[in-house]
Amino acid sequence: MCGIFGLIAKTGASPDVPTIRHYLQDLFRLSEPRGQEASGLAVIADGAAQIFKRGMAPSAMLKTRGYGEFMNAAFSSVGHHPDDGLAAPVAAIGHCRLVTNGAEIIPGNNQPVMIDQTVGIHNGIVTNDSALWQSHPELQRRLETDSEILFRLIDSYVAQPGDLPKAIASTFGEILGSASVAFFRIDTPGLVLATNFGSVYYCHLEAAGLFFFASERFILQSFLDQNRRLLGNIGSNVRQLKAGQGGLVPFDSPEPALFSLETGSPLGTAHKAAELGQVQFIATDVSSRLVDVRRCTKCVLPATYPLIEFNGNGVCQHCREYRPPALEGRDALETVLAQHRSKDGSPDCIVAFSGGRDSSYGLHLIKTEFRMNPIAYSYDWGMVTDIARRNQARVVGKLGIEHILRAADIPTKRRYIRKNIQAWLKRPHLGMVPLFTAGDKFFYDIGRELRRELNIPLVIFCAGNPLERTDFKGGFAGIRESEHGQRLFAFSARNKINIALFYLGQYLLNPAYLNESLFDSLHAFRSSFLGRDDFLYLFHYLGWNEDVIDTTLKREYDWETISHTDNTWRIGDGYTAFINYIFYSVAGFSEFDAFRSNQIRQGVITRNEALELIAKDNRPHLETLYEFAQQIGINLEEVLSRIDAIKKLY
Repeated sequence: MCGIFGLIAKTGASPDVPTIRHYLQDLFRLSEPRGQEASGLAVIADGAAQIFKRGMAPSAMLKTRGYGEFMNAAFSSVGHHPDDGLAAPVAAIGHCRLVTNGAEIIPGNNQPVMIDQTVGIHNGIVTNDSALWQSHPELQRRLETDSEILFRLIDSYVAQPGDLPKAIASTFGEILGSASVAFFRIDTPGLVLATNFGSVYYCHLEAAGLFFFASERFILQSFLDQNRRLLGNIGSNVRQLKAGQGGLVPFDSPEPALFSLETGSPLGTAHKAAELGQVQFIATDVSSRLVDVRRCTKCVLPATYPLIEFNGNGVCQHCREYRPPALEGRDALETVLAQHRSKDGSPDCIVAFSGGRDSSYGLHLIKTEFRMNPIAYSYDWGMVTDIARRNQARVVGKLGIEHILRAADIPTKRRYIRKNIQAWLKRPHLGMVPLFTAGDKFFYDIGRELRRELNIPLVIFCAGNPLERTDFKGGFAGIRESEHGQRLFAFSARNKINIALFYLGQYLLNPAYLNESLFDSLHAFRSSFLGRDDFLYLFHYLGWNEDVIDTTLKREYDWETISHTDNTWRIGDGYTAFINYIFYSVAGFSEFDAFRSNQIRQGVITRNEALELIAKDNRPHLETLYEFAQQIGINLEEVLSRIDAIKKLY
């Protein structure tokens, strides 16, 4: 299972910062054989606890620029004098993860975990974690890892500082499985250790003012032997924290005070937490540098958004140049529809129907409010989700609308996606991410074909909503988009040429793109950018209201959503979660940041609301990502690890 380790250097201890960093590096490397799928460290110094973790092996993490920057920042305020030693205590806990519950590609699942009052690490498996969450509905679950329930329970059982050993005992009394934990609490000036299976070994070097612990005797003894020159005459001081024992290790007197995990009572002479004094530290997860990224002071677009410019007040040009959308209006729409509306109930329009919220609501309006007689059509190219298919069935079934389906050679389309992702990973460029979705652009061609086959000239797209404008996709290709009403056909001739030249350049730089998907991608470019688009776009005429759309669909059609988010945008697209993961991982934002920023400009939500929403929107959802990976035939963990290794824009 996982490897856990840590140290305390009390006030006056002799090691300077480089030596302490060396100790941590050695403990990481010696603990690595116990877990190589993720790594993390928490350092407490000068009233601050800073956390850094990565979904990679310790030896790889130690070489990253981010780790070096983290260590520099974490120890920047540590004072040390050659004669007097450390000016204040320093403590750290580290984790080498063997993944059990909660995939390592979700940063929150990796350790140390940060709970309300606690920064902690866990080695073992809580086998009844699901039952514990059910029996404690008052506790809010935010992570997938079983470790979270341990620290949530401890927090909930601590009524006052002196109750900490009893709270830990109560928690261990409820769990099934194995647990060795080490943690800091913001109200306790010390390290807390506990184990129900004895996989914790510690060493207190009183003369040096140092304390170390690790998961195995061999690891800790090897560490002491390797550093004997720095530590001096240490003797044989390795002790085991036995199964059923816990220990409080004060920062300024790092000798464990043991207590029983059955009763919480002291074993021998023990410090009570209440007698340790009070400490308040601020815990911050600095694993991502996104917290330092500058954002527009009016919307939430970050400085990594392509071609963005801020004025002296920190407002981006998208906010400065914003003008409310000039809708053509309901009367204008009625005028167009009246020219096509049949008098005998025969089909009079064709409606593109993806099964997403906009097309579902649009089909509802066209049939029920505008009294048209539509035929709906859908194009399944392999990335239409099961939820979208079920929602399509709900809507056309209740409305009694004929539904024409065109399906691609789905295995081939999915193979094209896989090959282009594999090619992209050889030379990743964010401007090439839209290539993955080229296969769905034949939606336009099918509308043109059905117009001829059915002899119905009016084709309606329930699109054109300005909130869904995502300029950054062209921006990463060096294109500054002009107004185009969310229609690729309406791009300027200059922009179309520049996009084509950009793609050509990327193909020449990366021959892996010259695979069997090439002709499919070329036809997709023709269909979307060059094929004539004279369709009617519903939301060029009508205002778009998210609450009205969602309420109508749920009330009238029992419209299905997904469990992990309240957001109903793009839940019909199987690839969305993956491409948003790429943008968020590399550039620090996704389609959701652009969408929420557009909502701010239209006065739909406030900036603070947007910040809260994107924190939820951008949280990866593993079930969706795994489904996508299974469909196109990629190893998700391998691909996401390679994406995470790409140099960030922040």
